[in-house]
Amino acid sequence: MDEWKVPNQLTHTMLKAFQRKQRETWSKGLSLRVHRALSWLDRAEQERHSKDLDAEFLFLWIGFNAAYASEYSQDSRLNQRDAYAAFFERILTYDQSQQLYAMIWEHYPNKIRTLMNNPYVFQPFWDSATGRNEPDAWKASFDSAKRAGHKALAERDVVTSLSIIMDRLYTLRNQLVHGGATWNGQLNRDQLRDGCGILAHLLPMIIQLMMFNGNDLWGDAAYFMDQQS
Repeated sequence: MDEWKVPNQLTHTMLKAFQRKQRETWSKGLSLRVHRALSWLDRAEQERHSKDLDAEFLFLWIGFNAAYASEYSQDSRLNQRDAYAAFFERILTYDQSQQLYAMIWEHYPNKIRTLMNNPYVFQPFWDSATGRNEPDAWKASFDSAKRAGHKALAERDVVTSLSIIMDRLYTLRNQLVHGGATWNGQLNRDQLRDGCGILAHLLPMIIQLMMFNGNDLWGDAAYFMDQQS
């Protein structure tokens, strides 16, 4: 059985049907965010069937960006962390049925802990490995980050847990986007498999929660002049 399989998992087809019925009632910003995010979710699901983890992960990441990003600055990694935390705090206020909570603590706690404990998705490890920092400089910050991650899990802190997860996956995203990995390479299969599993369940939940609250103020999407097809 697929270890990432969740009962009643949301799919592009299910979400798209709801979007078609409701999109005329939404602001242009929210409508465009959802339209884009669904398009990338659709493409990611196709790659899942073809078992291309690299492509699936990238399409899921683009879908997540499409959902949460506004006209924004990405000048630093810290800005990304702040943006994730702010977005998850808002999404959590809509999650009355605690879908995000269940994803973390009922379905995948061990997988998430494994990701948090993996130095290969911790950017300071690579800063040391490539000579930008001293060889062992990453270890203290890694231990501190692990403690923070496990503390968030132990306290069932959804926002902090999701923010740490996305920070780890951001390193994996950078490895792929910036040519720091080989397509279908064996060194990052575990990270990609877990990353795809997390994003494949997180992204549909986020899209659904945004659609259910489509009349709230979401602001313009990034590059908002883009036209829907």
